[in-house]
Amino acid sequence: MLVFYSERLVLLSVPKTGTTAFQEALLARADMSISDPPQLKHAPLYRYNRWIRPMFERVCDAELEVAAVVREPISWLSSWYRYRKRPFLDGKENSTKEISFDDFVRAYCKGKPPSYANVGSQAKFLEAQPNGCAVKHLFRYEEQDKLVAFLNDRLKFDLNLPRRNVSPNVATPLKPDIEALLRRKRPEEFTLYESIK
Repeated sequence: MLVFYSERLVLLSVPKTGTTAFQEALLARADMSISDPPQLKHAPLYRYNRWIRPMFERVCDAELEVAAVVREPISWLSSWYRYRKRPFLDGKENSTKEISFDDFVRAYCKGKPPSYANVGSQAKFLEAQPNGCAVKHLFRYEEQDKLVAFLNDRLKFDLNLPRRNVSPNVATPLKPDIEALLRRKRPEEFTLYESIK
């Protein structure tokens, strides 16, 4: 998570959406950066709303606008699947080494996914809060040039993005019936992505 106080902007770090590269590139420019532990770096909107937003509101009488990146749902799951194939995770419950991508997605669709497929939800991560706290600026991972242009304009900064935290390059074709299952079980993920203009 990155906070730019003067510009009244916070950039949430949705997992597997390239935000680590943004965090590194903007670290010196940000007024506040939360990069560790992962539970705080990747704080969802409800956690931002509960802990970070009140701090700025009460101490500084400031309301920050929230920006975030969303990845196409199948691509997002593919990135998680590939990330969990790393040798470092071999033998651990969240390793996908011996799991096909179809089985990974099928497991993700369960009410209580097993450890290897328990990766959360982009829609839940960015769900608007009852008090009105919501993401104002939402960008597609696949159109990072729009986010870069927005940040360059808003921050008056020339952003140069490194590639970081990249998942291993593994083919992840998805059978049509498994994609249909995913769309039926997790429609909110696709609705969120398709809502971005």
